[in-house]
Amino acid sequence: MQHTQPDDEMRGALKAVPPRHVAIIMDGNGRWAAARGLPRLEGHRRGVEAVRRTVRAVAALGIQYLTLYSFSTENWSRPAQEVSDLMGLLKRFIRNDLADLHRSNVRVKIIGRRDNLAPDMRSLLQEAEDLTQQNTRLTLVIAFNYGSRQEIADAARRLAIEVAAGRLDPKDIDIDSVTGALDTAGIPDPDLVIRTSGEKRLSNFLLWQSAYTEFVFLPIHWPEFDQASLEGALLEFAARDRRYGGISPVASSAKTGS
Repeated sequence: MQHTQPDDEMRGALKAVPPRHVAIIMDGNGRWAAARGLPRLEGHRRGVEAVRRTVRAVAALGIQYLTLYSFSTENWSRPAQEVSDLMGLLKRFIRNDLADLHRSNVRVKIIGRRDNLAPDMRSLLQEAEDLTQQNTRLTLVIAFNYGSRQEIADAARRLAIEVAAGRLDPKDIDIDSVTGALDTAGIPDPDLVIRTSGEKRLSNFLLWQSAYTEFVFLPIHWPEFDQASLEGALLEFAARDRRYGGISPVASSAKTGS
């Protein structure tokens, strides 16, 4: 699909009414590297550079939440060396970029399981959250060791514990209570999910939260993602008619003859 390149007027419109929450499945680092005869690690390094570009662009557009799918629960099945490289890159990103994110008034929030992570990694993730918890310009949500099915199962377990303890009546369990038991409690559902690399699936990412999310699939690999890619996806999103199961105002007016 061809994406329109934004001009200054379009950029102004995007900044005036941006989506509240954009989530990105950052796919294609390895394929980008393979196409250039480079090691997969170099693709992941270039992917980190794309993260930096994207955080700056999103903050400049006034988007309030950005969720990045950095490492899934299924990624542990990759070769041990690649997993080690990915862990090292995340550690370096946090150590090298945390101070800059904090100065830029960016809050860091980590979602995903931590019980099977190394102690130094758990400590680093907690440090990132603690240091930036009062920041308000942008909330950067990093989905790390994250899988949406596991998240939903964990939420069900939390609610079951409350029921067993007599603190919750089963008949009071509703959409809001499940939402509040998820890792993303307090974070609005994504308005837009972008996936790079041309794949068209969610891959166990924000399944509950994406019930009425718009999707844009880009043919480029993640290291190629830049401000123009983001703005093109946002323009496509802006052209969508989001009805949430209802009828659009135009269709409703035509039906009633008003």
